[in-house]
Amino acid sequence: MLPISNNASSEALPHKKPKIPSELLDRKNTFNSAILQPILHHHPRIWLLLSILSVQVLLLLTLRSVPLSLSLPHPHTHTHTTHTHDDDIHFQPPQPSNSTSPDPQDQCGLGRVYVYDLPAAFNAKILANCDRLNPWTSRCDALENGGLGPVATGLAGIVPENLAPAWYWTDQFVSEIVFHNRLLKHKCRVMEPESATAFYIPFYAGLAVGKYLWSNSSEEERDRHCGMMLKWVQDQPYFKRSNGWDHFITMGRITWDFRRSKDKDWGSSCIYMPGMRNITRLLIERNPWDYFDIGVPYPTGFHPRSDSDVSEWQSFVRNRRRTSLFCFAGATRGAIRNDFRGLLLTQCRNANDTCTVVDCGGSKCSNGTSAILETFLRSDFCLQPRGDSFTRRSIFDCMVAGSIPVFFWKRTAYYQYEWFLPGEPESYSVFIDRNAVKNGTLVEHVLKRYGREEVRKMREKVIDYIPKLVYAKPLEGLESVKDAFDVAIDGVLQRFKEQAEWGFKW
Repeated sequence: MLPISNNASSEALPHKKPKIPSELLDRKNTFNSAILQPILHHHPRIWLLLSILSVQVLLLLTLRSVPLSLSLPHPHTHTHTTHTHDDDIHFQPPQPSNSTSPDPQDQCGLGRVYVYDLPAAFNAKILANCDRLNPWTSRCDALENGGLGPVATGLAGIVPENLAPAWYWTDQFVSEIVFHNRLLKHKCRVMEPESATAFYIPFYAGLAVGKYLWSNSSEEERDRHCGMMLKWVQDQPYFKRSNGWDHFITMGRITWDFRRSKDKDWGSSCIYMPGMRNITRLLIERNPWDYFDIGVPYPTGFHPRSDSDVSEWQSFVRNRRRTSLFCFAGATRGAIRNDFRGLLLTQCRNANDTCTVVDCGGSKCSNGTSAILETFLRSDFCLQPRGDSFTRRSIFDCMVAGSIPVFFWKRTAYYQYEWFLPGEPESYSVFIDRNAVKNGTLVEHVLKRYGREEVRKMREKVIDYIPKLVYAKPLEGLESVKDAFDVAIDGVLQRFKEQAEWGFKW
């Protein structure tokens, strides 16, 4: 397995404009004076014909210059890896484009959002019953502070003292609360639905179904909240007007928790219910084949309070002394035969001083710990195999700490978070085919092939994208920096604007 090579792009040499021989200029002038002028003087209708033709040519050239922003983007290519059948997915959602850039003087040029005032049973009452949202323990602590969770402790000496108050032990399944609270304070929220171009449904779908996923519950119990919500929304006049095309929702779990196709299967059938088809869905893991699924970053523990928090954190992780080549924070899956995580843990432990292990057996690492953060901060690379599904929160914990992620499945990030990550995967990450690792490739040997300058450039790219990976603490957002919430909302509004302009519906 060879490391990524960063080939320098060649620049085109400037071309000198050729000189036109004087005899050709003379012929051109002779033609104009001797032929064109008499004709145009005696036949004025020719002037009209030439004018019409000129306008048509101008229109043709103008239309050809307009980009078709709804065309599907080209798939990423990774010349440093071999393709495997379950990762060869090339469909990606349309990217926010610049074809309909808003007026810079209009902060809401992309559109305005109306937040439905849903019955309390779909959000507020779910939070009020936080001690019954989990079959094993109360979830109230995890949902406090507007969904950010408990204030982080044990960070002395790990993060700068003035940035410690920006850290919380945030649960990975709280994006529904975060997005709802932020939208209520959004600068482009409107109180009159007739002024809106987008409609937000503040239903806490993930919290509602969570307690039924592991208990001996019926299909009716798992589907009840979503079914009632859709019945309410479908009665609204603005949903009827668009059939849901300008509506969106945050579903705070992975998409597969809402895609039960058979009664005895896992999860609810919310996404397959009538009325949900055309609603855009923000999820921490999307289905790459579904246009309406948008992958958004898992919530991490860092919630900057200001632009300066962001820049100070970026400077801190940039200058952090890293003593470990790579690390792995996770646990084995004992019930899985030939568990790949177990293989990575073995390689890490055998790498002596070049790899650091954080054992996350049980639930020790569920919402982040100081040990995980410290490990990521002192490691150049962090191993990111798939979690219980293709994605895992650890990807974002790793990158926020300025560590370079190492992926073994392309669906872990490359086909998930296109609005939030660089378009060139090799610029910020390493991909090692898991089958190569299973066949004896040592992760340590692959990573050691990267020179210090290559590592520095990749880390700098990771650091540049940190603002897009975190959710700010202020409900109004930061002063000028756009965080993950801002990127997601801008992307949704851009999509709805393009759909309306281009008639991109079915």
